[in-house]
Amino acid sequence: MVGIVLAAFAFGAQAADIAKGGQAYATHCATCHGANGTPVMPGAPNFRRLDSLMRPDMQLLTAIRNGKGAMPAYFGVLRDREILDVIAYLRTLS
Repeated sequence: MVGIVLAAFAFGAQAADIAKGGQAYATHCATCHGANGTPVMPGAPNFRRLDSLMRPDMQLLTAIRNGKGAMPAYFGVLRDREILDVIAYLRTLS
């Protein structure tokens, strides 16, 4: 628990970069989740609906890092900072 709190403070010290998040999203996510957040792959969340993003950043980061269902894990592909940039970008789509 302490590690999560410390990580949140470390990430909180630097604002997320929405432009970089959009670039990472276009490269790694848009094929399945759609260019504008409307899913292409059946079962993928619709990021145009805010309810799919109503979880804390660290919970979303963990889900992206570990993967879920058909979505691959992005641990080792994207750094946590890049994942947080993608999360910030996603929140601009709704």
